[in-house]
Amino acid sequence: MPWAGYARDIAPRLTAWSKTATVYSRAYSLSSSTSKSVPGMLSGRYPSELTRTGVFFTRYADENRFFCEQLGEASIPCVAAHAHAYLGKGVAGFDQGFSVWKLVPGITFDPQTDPHITSQKLTPLAIEMLSDKKLTDKPFFAWFHFMDPHDQYKRHEDGPKFGGKPRDLYDEEVHFADEWVGKLLDFIEKQPWASKTALILTADHGEAFGEHGLTRHAFEVYDVLVRVPWMIKMPGAKPRVIDVARSHIDLAPTVVDLLGQPVDKALPGKSLKPELLGALPEARDVICDLPQDDFNKRRRALIHENLKLIAFENDQRFELYRLDDDPSETRNLAKSDPAALKAMVARYEAASSTLTCGKVLGGIRKKD
Repeated sequence: MPWAGYARDIAPRLTAWSKTATVYSRAYSLSSSTSKSVPGMLSGRYPSELTRTGVFFTRYADENRFFCEQLGEASIPCVAAHAHAYLGKGVAGFDQGFSVWKLVPGITFDPQTDPHITSQKLTPLAIEMLSDKKLTDKPFFAWFHFMDPHDQYKRHEDGPKFGGKPRDLYDEEVHFADEWVGKLLDFIEKQPWASKTALILTADHGEAFGEHGLTRHAFEVYDVLVRVPWMIKMPGAKPRVIDVARSHIDLAPTVVDLLGQPVDKALPGKSLKPELLGALPEARDVICDLPQDDFNKRRRALIHENLKLIAFENDQRFELYRLDDDPSETRNLAKSDPAALKAMVARYEAASSTLTCGKVLGGIRKKD
């Protein structure tokens, strides 16, 4: 993104908006695909801890507790609108606790691809939902999941043209989505409740364009797939950049805290409210968690300061990177720095041991 140093002006609206918000420059999603990252964001738990099916398009059991269930018990409504059929009501189980859950019209589900362009549909739907005074005359939580760009990177007639390669088309779609997110921000800024509303903008995973032999997303936890934009604008907070590593494990506690509800002390994350209001951010390790499913065995990563350990194949193999000198993770230090590897593996095993193991309700194929 441009506010993180990308040379192309692919998101002018959000780049301008970033100057009014707290920007997390080292933010990480919980995993590398929507089916694993989103339920972690909604529950405040790592994906491996949740009861779920073992397929790629994972279904999460009702016994998992999502933060909107807690908000609903406090009479704080949660509403959402989405632009992918996997996120349809009752499909993945993400809608637990939401009083309103909608999809943009005209989308179909294809597990192999996503041909739809939807930002121009999602913003009007979001504005319609946020125009309901019965919702906005009291505290509420709203979530709008923009899907452009996703899988098929489409050209847009009125947008800038960067070229014909996949990354060029992706950037063109980012610019298109930025325009429609900007229109939603314009609407919000004009509402009487805007001055007392916190706005959170982030992504549930990254996208690869040949790095590590990867395209698109899922299946690994390299930074290109799990490092994401994250900005928060809230009343009383001065704009600034926070450079310590942060994870979406903190998102659920933060939302609950901002809405005046008690944060579950059993959750592994912490509310970001104090540092948003100026407190000194403490350094904390970050865990990225890609549970085993019918496509591949578990991957996890531990980020400690500027070191990153990746555990492959259910902890059978490790790679080690120094992110400050090698942000693209091209130089594996596992063999050349055995002392650092040993220390990071011990740190990883200690952190990993704190994660409870959720039940897997079938779906993982037996490998020969």
